[in-house]
Amino acid sequence: MSDLRDRVILITGATKGIGLGLARHLGGLGARVLITGRRDERVAAASGELDGLGVEHLAVVADVSDREAMLAVVAEAVERWGRIDGLVANAQSFRPVTPLADVSAADMDLLFDTGPKGTLWSMQAVVPHMTSAGWGRIVTMGTSMGLTGAAGYGPYAASNEAIRSLTRTAANEWGRDGITVNCVLPASAAHRLDPESSPERKAAFAAMYENHPIGRDGDPELDIAPLVAFLLSDGSRYVTGQTIGADGGGIMRA
Repeated sequence: MSDLRDRVILITGATKGIGLGLARHLGGLGARVLITGRRDERVAAASGELDGLGVEHLAVVADVSDREAMLAVVAEAVERWGRIDGLVANAQSFRPVTPLADVSAADMDLLFDTGPKGTLWSMQAVVPHMTSAGWGRIVTMGTSMGLTGAAGYGPYAASNEAIRSLTRTAANEWGRDGITVNCVLPASAAHRLDPESSPERKAAFAAMYENHPIGRDGDPELDIAPLVAFLLSDGSRYVTGQTIGADGGGIMRA
């Protein structure tokens, strides 16, 4: 029921972190993965890593905030493999931790363009193909900060709550077409080890894991990807419109 062999899965934002961990895991289960990223060098590096693992894949430079680009990405996958079975809408830009009173219009535009709008454009690109096949799996990615109202993360949390709302609407509209749509709230997935994380962000995550049921970051490949794989499989056929945490119980800190 959780077999992903030969399934064609699009993973946006898959050049590092959770997205790359998902690509490694799903590819290891036999899926054909299509990965996207915005930077040429990162896309090339991720593609090289997947080549080394023997994962059948396509790697495409694309910005999820560009609707036409996402339509073209999916068309390329369909041209190569004849179908698209799953989408993991993982890509979203991030802004530094900022008090709500100081959030700018540019902050809001970036997070909503790459978050809910990018998720919607990716959904729109895959849904016609899934509807024709009578089968499809869509997994969106959110954050528990939208539920807890984490200070400093207002734009990011709000944009992710919009993603959760789109998830529920999509589940309602496309369920009769054989398409399920669910949202995963992952753990931080080693942001403390991300060289691009600010000192403030690293400090916030260090404090977070002092009061955490399991006491550590989530591993993208071993802790988060198995849940996503289930939601992409036949085994999840009666699960839709749901928000499911993969955070080691971290939300219980709130």
